[in-house]
Amino acid sequence: MPVEAPRRETVQQLSPYVEAFERMPHDETRRAAFERFLALGFPTSRDEEWRFTNLAALARMNFAPAEARDPALAERIVATLPRSRNIVLLNGRHTASHEIPKVQAGKHFENLENAFLSLNTALYADRTVVHVVGIQLEPIHIIHISLPGARPAMTHPRTLLVFDPNAQGTVVETFVGENVYFNNAVTQIVAGERAVVEHIKIQRESPDSFHISNLLIEQACGSVVTSRSFAFGASLARTEIQAVLSEGSECILNGLYIVNGEQHVDTRTVIDHAKPHAESHELYKGILDGQSSAVFNGKIIVRKDAQKTDAKQTNKNLVLSEDATINTKPQLEIFADDVKCTHGATVGQLDADSMFYLRSRGIGAEAARAMLIQAFAREVVDGIKSEKFREYVGKFV
Repeated sequence: MPVEAPRRETVQQLSPYVEAFERMPHDETRRAAFERFLALGFPTSRDEEWRFTNLAALARMNFAPAEARDPALAERIVATLPRSRNIVLLNGRHTASHEIPKVQAGKHFENLENAFLSLNTALYADRTVVHVVGIQLEPIHIIHISLPGARPAMTHPRTLLVFDPNAQGTVVETFVGENVYFNNAVTQIVAGERAVVEHIKIQRESPDSFHISNLLIEQACGSVVTSRSFAFGASLARTEIQAVLSEGSECILNGLYIVNGEQHVDTRTVIDHAKPHAESHELYKGILDGQSSAVFNGKIIVRKDAQKTDAKQTNKNLVLSEDATINTKPQLEIFADDVKCTHGATVGQLDADSMFYLRSRGIGAEAARAMLIQAFAREVVDGIKSEKFREYVGKFV
């Protein structure tokens, strides 16, 4: 049975996705998700959460499902990345067999009004599931490589990370590619009681690509989840993180975005303090040059019963060009009275006094500029536990 036709005003925009869905096998879950995508359509500037991100360039592209490619093509890219316990996907498909453990996903995010999450559910090819039991000493590295053919392609990576009670470990997801494509990724983290989780996302997509990602975090009592997000690539990139905290849990969201030219990067975070005695700490930094633009929209929600919440949110931006723009919007929604919550945002340029101090010590202008930029970014980069991944991310700064 064909899916219901999309609204007339969006037929041209959504037809590539309708064609892709009709060509693939699907069950009721996928069908329901795709119907939801058609009902929502692409967000526009009339949607409050997308007010500063224009998706017109993405919507008018005629993307085809990414074709299967020779796995050997991925080897030259993998060779440039830190060596770890690799899981490699090329155009959304595993390059080697990947056993799918039978694990239970969380339930908090099933009804989100999110078009790209619904699209991913409908169209993902291979699903990556990582089930962490006990203490993992070596980071697990999931490498998403996009190498389209002659036609612009789309992929929809789907990743589920499940950490058993008391489990500890680090999972790194790296996104790289070449040419023109659309990467629509969804990652879900389910952290069991007292689990300690570090998730690192390194976005180094092609400068001609579009990157949309959703990270969904569900935390059990006493768990600690740290998300570190680094955005360096793509023509247009949007990262959305939503976390639901249980009693006594802790969530740390740190991020760094560096954009130049006409790049646009958008970060939206929602931390939902659903239970009492939970903590959240959020620090995002941005460096903008050229005619680039960035958006930061962070929201902390404290539910009525979430007493003794401790939440802090900070967004700092370093603007290196008069033509670069940043829109930042930290938000608090507090429905409890016994809480400690703060938020703040800053936008500035390189400190003139610091530049003068370095120049007076015989340091050249470009070297002094580089030192100050690196110092600004190091606070986020230095938090990475793994030395090899810390060095790898640091070299892009």
